[in-house]
Amino acid sequence: MKILAIDTSGLVGAVAIADGDMLLAQFSIQYKTTHSEILMPMLDDMCRKVHLDLSSIDAIAVAKGPGSFTGLRIGAATAKGLALALDKPIIPVPTVDGIAYNLYGNEKVICPMMDARRNQVYTGLYTFVPKMPEGKSMERTFDMQIIHGQYAAALDDIINEINTLGKAVILLGDGVPVYHDLLEKNLKVPYSIAPLHQNRQSAAALAALGAKMAEEGILVSADEFAPDYLRLSQAEREAKEGADHKKDNRKSDIKTPGIIRVRQMTAEDIDDAAALEKLNLGKEAWNRKQLLDAMTRDDTIYLVAEKAGRIVGLCGVQNVSGDGEVTNVSVAGDCRKEGVGYKMVKQLLERGRGLGIENYTLEVRKANAAAIRLYEKLGFVSEGVRPGFYDEPKDDAVIYWKRN
Repeated sequence: MKILAIDTSGLVGAVAIADGDMLLAQFSIQYKTTHSEILMPMLDDMCRKVHLDLSSIDAIAVAKGPGSFTGLRIGAATAKGLALALDKPIIPVPTVDGIAYNLYGNEKVICPMMDARRNQVYTGLYTFVPKMPEGKSMERTFDMQIIHGQYAAALDDIINEINTLGKAVILLGDGVPVYHDLLEKNLKVPYSIAPLHQNRQSAAALAALGAKMAEEGILVSADEFAPDYLRLSQAEREAKEGADHKKDNRKSDIKTPGIIRVRQMTAEDIDDAAALEKLNLGKEAWNRKQLLDAMTRDDTIYLVAEKAGRIVGLCGVQNVSGDGEVTNVSVAGDCRKEGVGYKMVKQLLERGRGLGIENYTLEVRKANAAAIRLYEKLGFVSEGVRPGFYDEPKDDAVIYWKRN
């Protein structure tokens, strides 16, 4: 059986082609690029290199979730489009099962952990059980045993479950480095961490598990396939919380601005960040290419503020010989006066110390009173003016410094 495998459930973007027991090709990348940009070029490049006519495949295995909401939608849309065009079935592979399949043949407890944020992980517990194929004397194969199927869990809950099992465990997935200190502190059983070639999503593992599932008849049509998110998106959760809030008649007459979360900007945020820049700054705005180029430098930090699943703020700094040049600060118009700018820039300044930044500088329009109040609240002091620096409308640039 010839299978095309696609996994865009996390930071890794991966595609593979498997034909029977042979892996013909695999293309995997984990870098600051968006799946929407790289998935089809990866697939096209792989097919050209192995002279593959996609009409010759038998099925498409795709990570069905959980994972990044945006990533899953991109993978699902691509798989469904191909399946419809080629009239091929889809093998809906559970993401966490696919990650566990990286460790095929390991008889220890296997626990993948995908970072689901807010001290939660997408996880599950697995092991591999040996069996002897009929008519063989020494050869062994393994069946994956699901101890606990994939689910969204608080980190404390999965730690308690592992401790209750009382067996050595192997950890893998992008959640492990995020929560490593808590795992080290609270796990009471011996544990190891899978090496780099086995600890993230793999399209090859997805194809191998997909082949097993296809043998068992687990296939769906393009129309039937849908991602399995396991939990509501942040926007849906906050909407639900808001509905419950109103239902309980708690603070029904008070505007609730929602939770503002500041985090490092990723390539998935570039389009939204560029749109926010354009809306706020017009012709002076940085475009998506400028933002992507700046974000991928070793001497920069870029942060975004997120509210209800929407990017409502952006800021960035570049280390120039120990001085931090604050290059971008943008806040969505409907979120101003909610402390977004202060929270975002304060964290930017704190993180900049890790780049070796001692002093910070920035320029601001003289007429931008709100921004000036923000910067002065954060400890910036005016040290000069560039007359007529800004155009459309013409305005002076006030030079601010925050010195150590």
